Amino acid sequence: MLNQEWQIKPRAAACRFCGQAFINGQTYVSSLRLSGGEYERSDCCEGCWNKENLAADSFSTWRAIFQAEPPPPEVLKKETAEALLRRLIEKNDPQYRNSIFILAVMLERRRILAEKDVRQQDGDATLRVYEHRQTGETFIVADPMLSLDQLGHVQAEVVSLLSGPEVL
Repeated sequence: MLNQEWQIKPRAAACRFCGQAFINGQTYVSSLRLSGGEYERSDCCEGCWNKENLAADSFSTWRAIFQAEPPPPEVLKKETAEALLRRLIEKNDPQYRNSIFILAVMLERRRILAEKDVRQQDGDATLRVYEHRQTGETFIVADPMLSLDQLGHVQAEVVSLLSGPEVL
């Protein structure tokens, strides 16, 4: 399951149940549930969350503050940690598992991603659920449980991917 590519929709702009559009600064509740082998995301206002009692069948739930969509990105811009993370996740190549994890942690420290949940899977695998603070997109990243002596090599790999010519 670690090498599976998840197609999780980004945060909705309105409550799934009442249809009311979220406003900037409003608290909302997101949940992931497993439906037919796929993760399904639901976003709703706190009122509907409390009324519908959805926590029971959820894989993961979190509260967040709604932020309006950011302006469209520049047409030409340099490689960023976020863009690289997206490309590596899309590539779904196990050789980049450590780099994906380091990039997610970097983006969490820069307050671009917020860790919402940590789940233990079968066989000691740990999955971390991140949400993009501005777009509301969900990322599920496998934690490779790197040891301190591995960090230097992985950091050098990430720096090379960020600064070198496009090799992916």
